[in-house]
Amino acid sequence: MGCGRVGSGLAIDLEAAGHSVSIIDQNKEAFRRLGPNFKGQIIAGVGFDRDILLEAGIEKADAFAAVSNGDNSNILAARVARETYGVEKVVARIYDPARAEIYQRLGIPTVATVLWTTDQIIRRLAPEGSRSEWRDASGEVQLCEVHLHHDWFGQPVSLIESSTKARVAFITRLGSGMIPTENTALQEGDLVHVMATDDEIRNIEDTLARSPEEA
Repeated sequence: MGCGRVGSGLAIDLEAAGHSVSIIDQNKEAFRRLGPNFKGQIIAGVGFDRDILLEAGIEKADAFAAVSNGDNSNILAARVARETYGVEKVVARIYDPARAEIYQRLGIPTVATVLWTTDQIIRRLAPEGSRSEWRDASGEVQLCEVHLHHDWFGQPVSLIESSTKARVAFITRLGSGMIPTENTALQEGDLVHVMATDDEIRNIEDTLARSPEEA
C-alpha cells in the first residue's frame, strides 16, 4: 500500500526478484513511478478498504507492506491485513518514533523512518558510543553498532564478550558483513555490531570506549 518513492521501489524490486506484486494507491498518477515495464497489478483506492484489499489479492498474499505517507492509514491497513486476512509477514512504515515503538511492542513490525534517518546521520557525525539498529518487540534487547577504542583493534572478538555482557552478532569489514568466530581478530575500520540488553548497553559503551587494559 502506497506508491510513493518507497512503495514503487519495493514493488519494482520484489517483481524483479520473481514475486507477483499488487500495489495500491489513492492517487492514480502515483503509478507512473512504476515505469512501463511493471507487470504487477495496480489498484486505485484506499489501502485499508477491504474491497480494495480483496481486489489486490490479500487473501492469497504472503506479505503486506503499508508504506503510504500516513501513519494512521499504515497501521490500520497493517492490522486489517494481519488480523482479518491472516497475512503472516506484515510491516508498516511509521514517521512518529514513539508510536512506532508502541506498535512494535503490540506485535506489528514497524519501520520508524524519522528515527532511522536521524540515527544514521548521527552515526556519521558523532560515531562515539552506540547506535541502536534493531530492538525486539519487548524493547529489552537491541542490536547496536558500537564504537571501539583503537586499542581493541588487533584483539580477538572473544575479548569483547569476556569483558562485557555483549554478544558480537556480526562485523562489517570493508563494506561486507561477516559473522566472526571467537578467534577472529578485530581490524582497524571494522564496524562491530553487538546484541545487548537495554540495561547493560551503557556499561558496554563505557567499557569499549576505554582500552582493553583499562577495561
